[in-house]
Amino acid sequence: MLSPDAALLGFARALRAAGVDASTERLHAFLRAVDTLGPGMQTDVYWAGRLTLCGSPDDLERYERVFAAYFGVAEPAGRAPVAAPPPRLRMVVRDAPASRTATGQEPHAPPVAALAGSAEVLRHRDFAELDAAERAAVHRLLAAFALPGQARRTARRRPVRRGDVDPRRTVRELLRGGGEPARLRYRARAVRPRRVVLLVDVSGSMAPYADALLRFAHAAVRGTRTEVFTIGTRLTRVTRELSHRDPDLAMAALAAAVPDWRGGTRLGELLREFLNRWGQRGMARGAIVVLLSDGWERGDPQLLADRMRRLHRLAHRVIWANPRKARPGYAPLAAGMAAALPSVDAFVEGHSLAALERLAAAVTGADVASVGGADRA
Repeated sequence: MLSPDAALLGFARALRAAGVDASTERLHAFLRAVDTLGPGMQTDVYWAGRLTLCGSPDDLERYERVFAAYFGVAEPAGRAPVAAPPPRLRMVVRDAPASRTATGQEPHAPPVAALAGSAEVLRHRDFAELDAAERAAVHRLLAAFALPGQARRTARRRPVRRGDVDPRRTVRELLRGGGEPARLRYRARAVRPRRVVLLVDVSGSMAPYADALLRFAHAAVRGTRTEVFTIGTRLTRVTRELSHRDPDLAMAALAAAVPDWRGGTRLGELLREFLNRWGQRGMARGAIVVLLSDGWERGDPQLLADRMRRLHRLAHRVIWANPRKARPGYAPLAAGMAAALPSVDAFVEGHSLAALERLAAAVTGADVASVGGADRA
């Protein structure tokens, strides 16, 4: 069983994957609050996290969703946000020994820590090895993911308190006051996330992972500027099907729209089709393109290598997530994978929740090797 601190660190990582800015300072405050209250009560853990890890009103809904999935809280009917656990009173013994029982053994793990510990272990399990109950728990955690693209400055400017002087607004303010001296107005470049394009392999070799990866894509589509395509023997744009708020409805709509489930793989030809129909026209230009595939290629590897070079010139960043990469002794020897790698900026795993969290960090521009370093601080 994991320690309570390790389980709570996993909860913080899940919040980060959902888009909550749970910084190192907030994380330390959360751990101190739980240590003071004790990790044995769900209500205390809930409020300690809500008051320390959430920095804006936008974080609250994500926090509710992640808390429900991570700690096994049943969601109300209609998938509404989880209500706060009811307040409960408890007695606190100030001078009680902190760590060991009279027999000298470690006390039993608190119920909340036990639940969180099972969720933390599940984060590292391979999707292909999950049973039905574990898969349902993974689906709940995947529904809380977020995938914002790396921030970029745009040509549009917005009013700010400090920055470059905005001559137009300053002059208008001057004229509005009849020529009397007015306060200077300032402006700065607006910042927005880059577009993210997901190409998800649904061929036969990816069957154990396709469902989880498509649910990950469904969570990403909830954000802005995200496009999703499936690749196998055909290229299918499924952004519209994944726009359903309910994940199960989205998966049903997607199943009806994709005609090539568990078929072969023609990565080179389909990548050429994507570039000719959508990428060259602007969808891939300056975007972060993520391929979720094991790299098996039935077509010409040289064609894939050529199209990957073209994609790399168009996109801001190309990331490849391969579920097979986590296997012991793995080497990118498959013809398609070997042909694509020279044009890939980041080559990551994609077999588990923890791997998808690292993928989300890579999309935002974080150093994948350092992801989780704050958690160990």
